Amino acid sequence: MVSEQATPPAPAFLGARSAFRMFWAAESVSQFGTYVGNALLPLLAATTLAATPLEMGLLSAAETTGYLLIGLPAGVWVARARQRLLMRRANTGRAMLLCTIPVAWWAGLLTVAQLIAVALLCGVLAVLFDVAYQSHLPALVDRDHLLQGNARLQSSQSLAQITGPGVGGAFAQLAGPALPVLATALGYLSSTLLLRRISEPDPAPPVEGPDPRLLAEIRAGLRFLVRSRTLLAITCCTATANFFAGVLSAVQVLFLTGVLGLSGAAVGAVLSVLGLGGVLGALSAYRVARRVGQARAVWLVPLVTFPALLLVPVAERGIMLAPALVGLLVTGYGVVVYNVAQVSYRQVVCPETMLTRVNASVRFVGFGAMTVGALAGGVLGESAAGVRGTLWIAACGSCLAAVWVVCSPLRGMRDFARVGVDEADGPGERGA
Repeated sequence: MVSEQATPPAPAFLGARSAFRMFWAAESVSQFGTYVGNALLPLLAATTLAATPLEMGLLSAAETTGYLLIGLPAGVWVARARQRLLMRRANTGRAMLLCTIPVAWWAGLLTVAQLIAVALLCGVLAVLFDVAYQSHLPALVDRDHLLQGNARLQSSQSLAQITGPGVGGAFAQLAGPALPVLATALGYLSSTLLLRRISEPDPAPPVEGPDPRLLAEIRAGLRFLVRSRTLLAITCCTATANFFAGVLSAVQVLFLTGVLGLSGAAVGAVLSVLGLGGVLGALSAYRVARRVGQARAVWLVPLVTFPALLLVPVAERGIMLAPALVGLLVTGYGVVVYNVAQVSYRQVVCPETMLTRVNASVRFVGFGAMTVGALAGGVLGESAAGVRGTLWIAACGSCLAAVWVVCSPLRGMRDFARVGVDEADGPGERGA
């Protein structure tokens, strides 16, 4: 359904709500810890443990395998739980797992296998945390503020993506691998404490009858997703982009350290550029969506920005690193604007009782694709394609992601309003 009225005035400033501010702070600290860890573990594997491209692919895949293992039931579990309590427990579990890495390092027992195991288990807990925080936002703000709220959450995630790899890389170079990982664990515990300080009650899960069956609830979420052409197109776009992002992640550290010869701190700085683009995207996402239309932003932004990733494989030492930095900057910008728009769309069109299941289904498909992509990237990196050839495959494939949303009903829409699933593909979605 499309709103054919004039663009409404901007909602009141969201930051005045203390519960949202505390939730935002907790999510920001957790995201910072995630991006520091995502930079530290591959650096540890590549520079300290001399991991092969296949081992790097397995490590990268382990970070998102949780979505394949529990992605679908996670939506039901989150719907049945007090979501902030679940987020606190997930953060505490990640902190305890990360503490095993410095202990093993100091004992001289650290291996790539342990890094993969920790990444896998932390990824499982990240599934629960991420599904819960995306589904909990409507409980803290009204639907008129969802776009603003998601933009602020994305801005902190992008800021973490900027600062996390740089801080992790520099800290690892100065203090060795153990202390930065320990600091990341403390960050997760800090996020847990911030969540405890939210004064708003943690809503009890809705009552849905006696002992609803897990598989039936999973099927309900998948059915809702598949029956909406727009939600399905967005999910396929996200999955395609994530698959090739997984291919990229498997070899990017090896490319920067092995092919270009960059130090750990320099690798962190390069990876931070993607996050810098994300911050710029988060700061402007609300204005972009209101200017071009919320629905248009979902398809137009990836169509224009994702091809910038083609600049990354041309990188060389020295000045020829600049095109890659521009490509990462533009891609990071586009990814965040797209994410703000498409997550807000899900939160608008999904009924409250269905939101966690749909979020989990989307993340199962999207991050499952990233896991498979990381494995493919590791295999390609050890094949005749080599590390640079694998980057070309990742960049070219990313350009194809926008086809899904460009060819969907979104292309005929400007904005979106809440609709039932039965209306999702009917006359209500005519363009403005």
